[in-house]
Amino acid sequence: MADEITETSQTVAAGQLRAFIERVERLEEEKQTIADDIKEVFAEMKGTGFDTKAVRTIIRLRKKDQAERQEEEAILDLYKAALGME
Repeated sequence: MADEITETSQTVAAGQLRAFIERVERLEEEKQTIADDIKEVFAEMKGTGFDTKAVRTIIRLRKKDQAERQEEEAILDLYKAALGME
């Protein structure tokens, strides 16, 4: 009887593990599809004449809150001034 319970527990655990792995695999496929879509949008932008490097920088900055952006810009300005780049 104890062997049956252990075997059942192992079967349930294996089923859960398989389900988790399959979910991750599906999500990885979706992630790749989204990455491909983003790549296409950047290709369109580039084809229209936009500077994609600048656009990527803007997107990165928009993810930050204003205080964080201002702090980053202040440090960058300080470093540029120290190197005579301004």
